[in-house]
Amino acid sequence: MQTLDQQFIATLRFETRGRGLQDITASLAARLGEEGAGDGLLTIFLRHTSASLTIQENADPDVRTDLLAAFDRLAPETAPYVHTIEGPDDMPAHIKSVLSGVSLSVPVENGRMMLGTWQGVYLFEHRRRPHRREVALHFLGTKRR
Repeated sequence: MQTLDQQFIATLRFETRGRGLQDITASLAARLGEEGAGDGLLTIFLRHTSASLTIQENADPDVRTDLLAAFDRLAPETAPYVHTIEGPDDMPAHIKSVLSGVSLSVPVENGRMMLGTWQGVYLFEHRRRPHRREVALHFLGTKRR
């Protein structure tokens, strides 16, 4: 049995281009490498309410296109929302964030996230305008030997 001998907390910042899914897998992997992470659990938390995080297919970009369209059908900008002060895309963005969530837990083995072959970690921007987003990381596990 391994003893937990490493813990780190970090914040990564990302500039989004507006609505869409931005692959942040490489940035997360790089941070794990910088910290010398071994085996453990990486918790990823987005510090916002109008964007979200998801693990999704990273091979066919049509998946991301279809996800955007599906979320627009689930929370259209044209619905009669009460919260409209920040524009017509804000309340739908909050709904989309609730549907997909703002935190993920990913097992890490030998310093690598245990993602499937076609999986990537995505920052899912729900607003039309570009935004600066912060992702908090917490790793608990072992130091790479």
